[in-house]
Amino acid sequence: MGRMIGLVLMLGVLVFGAVAFGQESTTPSGQSGGTPQASSGTEPQGASTTPAQPQQSIWPMVIILVVFVAVFYFMLIRPQRKRQAQHNLLLKDLKRGDNVMTAGGIYGEIDSVGDTTIVMTVEDGGKLKVAKSSIIDKRAK
Repeated sequence: MGRMIGLVLMLGVLVFGAVAFGQESTTPSGQSGGTPQASSGTEPQGASTTPAQPQQSIWPMVIILVVFVAVFYFMLIRPQRKRQAQHNLLLKDLKRGDNVMTAGGIYGEIDSVGDTTIVMTVEDGGKLKVAKSSIIDKRAK
């Protein structure tokens, strides 16, 4: 559900950006259509008959960029940091006797804990040495 809200929000930002940038005028206010008016011959050689285009504001682009950064932060970066912090806390608190599950779906009881590996005993008495980072869940005894 959260991803759906995020997608709708991003589509809204895209539509807002398209509307904000699509409103720039291509014809000066004094002319109708896109055809230049005939020159009367009184202008100097090489002078332009169309007035200069008005400068466009950079603020709509800055606002859209800030909104995109905020959306990506709150939908991707912040939740990932929270999950990583919880996983690091789980790995830090592992001790002998804890029942755990690995990323590969292997259940076992921790026999010993090293810096980067653990040795776990599986149901039939076999021992496995696995990377500490592959532990994804601590199960109730």
